[in-house]
Amino acid sequence: MAPRRKAASAAAAPVAGSEVVPVTVGKGGFVGQLVGYTVGKILPYTAPWIGAASLPPLAGFATNTMWGGAPLSAGLASAGLAVGGAALTAVAWKATPGGSAYARFRRIQATTSVAAGMGWLTCATSAGPFGHPMVDLWALAGGLFAASANVRQLMRNGASGDVAEENGGGLGALAEAIGWEKVQVKGAKGSGKGTVSADVQVTPGGTIAAVQGTTAQVAAALQVPPSGVVVTPDTENAARGTISLRVADLLKDGVEFAMPDALGMLPTHPIPVGLYADGEVWCLDPFSAAILQHVLVMGVTGAGKSEFLRALVTHLATRRKMTVFLVDLAKGKQTVGHIADGIDWLIQDAKEAKRMLRALPAAIKARGDVLAAEGLDQWTPASRLNAMLVWIEEAADVADFAELDEIARKARSVGIWLGISLQRATWTNVSTDVRANLQGSVCFGVDDAGDAGFCLPDRVVAAGAVPEWGSDRPGYAFATGMGIPESRWTTEARSGLTDRQVLADLVAAAAPYRDPLDETTAAALGQAYAQRAHRGTNKTTPGIASLAVQAAPVPVAALTAAADEPDPSREDDEMSELDAAAAQELQDAYDEVMGAIPTDPEPDADYASLRLEDDVPEADPEGGMEFEAPADVSTEKARHILYSELDGWLAAGRLEFEPNDLIPATVAAARKRPWLQGELKKLTELGVLRRDGHGEYTILASPLQPA
Repeated sequence: MAPRRKAASAAAAPVAGSEVVPVTVGKGGFVGQLVGYTVGKILPYTAPWIGAASLPPLAGFATNTMWGGAPLSAGLASAGLAVGGAALTAVAWKATPGGSAYARFRRIQATTSVAAGMGWLTCATSAGPFGHPMVDLWALAGGLFAASANVRQLMRNGASGDVAEENGGGLGALAEAIGWEKVQVKGAKGSGKGTVSADVQVTPGGTIAAVQGTTAQVAAALQVPPSGVVVTPDTENAARGTISLRVADLLKDGVEFAMPDALGMLPTHPIPVGLYADGEVWCLDPFSAAILQHVLVMGVTGAGKSEFLRALVTHLATRRKMTVFLVDLAKGKQTVGHIADGIDWLIQDAKEAKRMLRALPAAIKARGDVLAAEGLDQWTPASRLNAMLVWIEEAADVADFAELDEIARKARSVGIWLGISLQRATWTNVSTDVRANLQGSVCFGVDDAGDAGFCLPDRVVAAGAVPEWGSDRPGYAFATGMGIPESRWTTEARSGLTDRQVLADLVAAAAPYRDPLDETTAAALGQAYAQRAHRGTNKTTPGIASLAVQAAPVPVAALTAAADEPDPSREDDEMSELDAAAAQELQDAYDEVMGAIPTDPEPDADYASLRLEDDVPEADPEGGMEFEAPADVSTEKARHILYSELDGWLAAGRLEFEPNDLIPATVAAARKRPWLQGELKKLTELGVLRRDGHGEYTILASPLQPA
């Protein structure tokens, strides 16, 4: 619609399809102003009457003069005009949109006018325009045409209060342009911050899903990015939804890093990480949400994942009752080296990463017991435990799916927030079971629209929130869960740009506020945590490396009780409880050693058939052969030999081993394979060892009482 203009001495009137032309009337005074106002109001509505009065007789006179003189030419001309009139009528109907009440009226009015006008012209070519009944039809039809045009002008100019609500202003025109025949756009309003939203409703036979499928057409019509048009359905009414348009990018010049409100806040305070497209703050609030939701972060190289991670870790490092573990085997200190003091356990070695992940289930169980004793269903700041963030970059290279699935399922209720960052979260990189437990998501740029479905919920992708811009728009993302209102899930956001020195200064300043890891979790993690390669700083040791956490020794009573138990090497039924995998490993080691021994030079000797497992035979008086009996080793001494071996490994930093590594200690203790496996089982039950599967064990504490 053309705009309206007002002037003190000029009356302005909108004319369809053209700018308003000021018309000066009168020379002043009340009468002059009255005349000017009246003419200004009437003049726009005279154009249809002038056209109806002049165009038909001129056209009829021209065609009658050219072809009406001879019957043959008059007939042929009339036939041609009839065919052309029919075609022109069809074009008028097809070319006029009808998505709203006003549009439907305009379509009918335009089509009827074309059909009536061409019909009259066809007859006037043969009969002449000024004879009866042609002149009568001209007067009647022309008057009706002009009056209907005036009615359309009144509707277009907003004389009916229903028009604005029905067509949604400019969005209504857009709906007509893209063929939303069964869609009504209502209540369009702009935020003043580069976004426009409106309600959409489909008529019977239409669906919001069909409207969502046309977002690309809307984006092309508005010349905005595909992600700038989002249609979200109404969860309570399937016929309604909301369309959101981002018509201006207010974030293209970057977003400043949001400084913490204060140092020493609790983890439950919202974490500002950037801005939304409409200028509102993008906050995460995972520890205050009804359910702690683990997060999956995805995006191609250069999409902004590292920048987001630095901002997140820095904010958490300025808070009390908060501990951060971070695994990054690829870039490590390049990404977070300047804020490493705020990370309690920074892991850059694959072996250490696996050690941490294998220790987490024990920590989860210990934390769960504490929360149960405190009467809490999930972690809150009222607990004596710290909240924790365990962040894993490229998790597929660190742990197997079974480990991640167990941690993801059990960690949320004990205040451990798991974050996994990947370039593509396909099933080959993270299992569907693990992904199902990562209910929060932050999806940065992807190269293929289909990849967004690996990270974002289906309903978000269906709404059109697909970051299909690769690394062209670093920092832009869509985020869901983690305390983010669902209405914001389909809104573009951009993470803040960080400065390395600013972040480093923040982490250093917050050292007096950071709490060390709580004793329960530290003890449950055992030597894996006590011997970690990196130690962050906290209020107990600001600016310097913290002391190693000593694992709780095994109670003397427990070891004494174990020593009093019957020796499993003396019982025949103990073999039924042996670990098949460990037994096979011992057998393989035995075969390997025996295979390296040269062939016996005396294969026919009396001792040729003896094996290492056989008991020492009695002396053969006839053969003159005697075997020296091994020295008797008490059960207590045998255990001391085994425990000393484990204690030595622990002191040297060797925490993982396989049963066959203890063969020399078993031989020195004058014991056999069943005894060794029985001892390993007891130590596992006492919490000294942890069996990790595949026949491997991890040392959690020294089996010897500290001196």
